Order: sequence, then C-alpha cells, then structure tokens
Amino acid sequence: MTKNAKKRGNLDKKFQKVLKTPAGFDFFVAIHDFIEYIEANSFFIENLSSRIKSNRDLKIPTKYNFLKQIYQGLEDIHIQTNADLGHERYMTLGDLKKIRNNNFSESNSFWRKRELFRKMTSEIYERLNLKSVEV
Repeated sequence: MTKNAKKRGNLDKKFQKVLKTPAGFDFFVAIHDFIEYIEANSFFIENLSSRIKSNRDLKIPTKYNFLKQIYQGLEDIHIQTNADLGHERYMTLGDLKKIRNNNFSESNSFWRKRELFRKMTSEIYERLNLKSVEV
C-alpha cells in the first residue's frame, strides 16, 4: 500500500465516523478529527486551495473554513487563557460548550446547522477524492 493510499484510507475512516455519528457533541468531535487529519497532511490541504478555480466555484474554501471553526472551537475548549480570542471564536466556543452540556436548542447556531456541517464534510471529502484521482 502506498503512502498516499494509506492516507486516503485513514481519511475515509474519519469521514465514515462523521457520517455514522448521531447528532450530539460526539458528532462535532468527529468533524474535529476529520479536519485535524486534513490539516496534518499537506497532501490534502493543497487540494482545497482557493487558487483552484473549481474550488472557488464550489465555495470549497468557505465550506472548509466553517468546518475549521468547529476544529478551532474544540481546541479552545481545552485551554484556559485570558487572551482575547475574538468574538467569532468566543461565540463558537460558547455554542460548542452548550452542546457538550447537552443543551440542544435551535437558537444555538452550531446545533441548528449540524446537518449542513455533515453535508459540508461530505463535499470536502468528495472534493479530496476527485483531486486525488486527478493527481
């Protein structure tokens, strides 16, 4: 098995976990793990670039950035800091903490968009599959 084939297999496992995990805090953890794996492998990151016209047309960089907010929010949950994280990160952190505490409310933007996040994850995964075939 080639190195890239192994990476693809591991990415597929992360993606399948996102698909199979029911809505709840674990679902957001699965998205975090999926994004973390992509971020750790430049092989994948290069294929999501906004410099690629088809990515811009499909709004792939924007969708990926939404998923990265989940990744960053879960990273932020585990740190204690007095630094100013910025409004967007604080809002993300607050919404994810509510979900972690089983406070599911349609007023929580992350909870309300959970199926949209699942769809975005699928689109990112499909895009990575297409780009790896082209390479």
